[in-house]
Amino acid sequence: MTPPVDGFTVQPIPARAGIGLRSEHYQDVIAARPAVGFFEIHSENFFGPGGAPHRYLETIRADYPLSFHGVGMSLGSVDPLNREHCQRLKQLVDYYQPDLVSEHLSWSSFNGRYFNDLLPLPYTPEALHHVIDRVRQVQDTLQRQILVENVSSYLQYTHSTIPEWEFVAQVAEQSGCGILLDVNNIYVNAVNHDFDPRTFLGGVSAPTVKEIHLAGHTVNEFEDGSILIDTHDQLVCDEVWRLYRDAVRRFGPKPTLIEWDTNLPELSVLLDEANTAQTILEAPHARVA
Repeated sequence: MTPPVDGFTVQPIPARAGIGLRSEHYQDVIAARPAVGFFEIHSENFFGPGGAPHRYLETIRADYPLSFHGVGMSLGSVDPLNREHCQRLKQLVDYYQPDLVSEHLSWSSFNGRYFNDLLPLPYTPEALHHVIDRVRQVQDTLQRQILVENVSSYLQYTHSTIPEWEFVAQVAEQSGCGILLDVNNIYVNAVNHDFDPRTFLGGVSAPTVKEIHLAGHTVNEFEDGSILIDTHDQLVCDEVWRLYRDAVRRFGPKPTLIEWDTNLPELSVLLDEANTAQTILEAPHARVA
């Protein structure tokens, strides 16, 4: 199918399982046309003009709805919002018309220098108001709602006064954005910081959750204990699958993405993981509690 000259029209993402679209799988996806609900891309990978990545994406977009997931906006940074980044994202969104556009509720830059990580915020009223304002600015630029994703963390700020789930919920409520609920990140943080992950699920309003992420993590063992690292390089573990079932009961069926970014396996492995998620989405209990 030939892509339209002036861009695409919005194709809603169904409450089905999808997978992240990675360059290693472009040709396999086009050849096999797998039965997934959608594909998700990292927005910044397509900021460059033209070339093979866009040719592949246009071909795939002709048959599937898309979700755009950003990693570089640094919503929580105190640096001025990167207007060039926002404009590039707007151009990409205006052309491909993804149904969902998301970013991380984190920071990754200071004084114009970027870190190779998505760093957690202090959960304070000051940080909350700052992030709400930044989200509003991005939505005004894009002229559409975005989703914010809860991130994994390996430390906590001693001066945080708001539970993470309340912070995420308030950002959505006061800015008008939606939530991309990363179930693996909830589990990782619950283990690392010793809280009940189901408390997080209970603290978020069902209508604000627009998409769910699932991924694998790594357990790093030390003499004085262990820490979970959100590595996106292996299968979703049993505990995260159980928490996902609870999330589907709580929020109802939502578009669900299998994330896998390093040590990328064959496409068939990702499709198997997506099939597991799809089975849970279709279970009789998959309704809002």
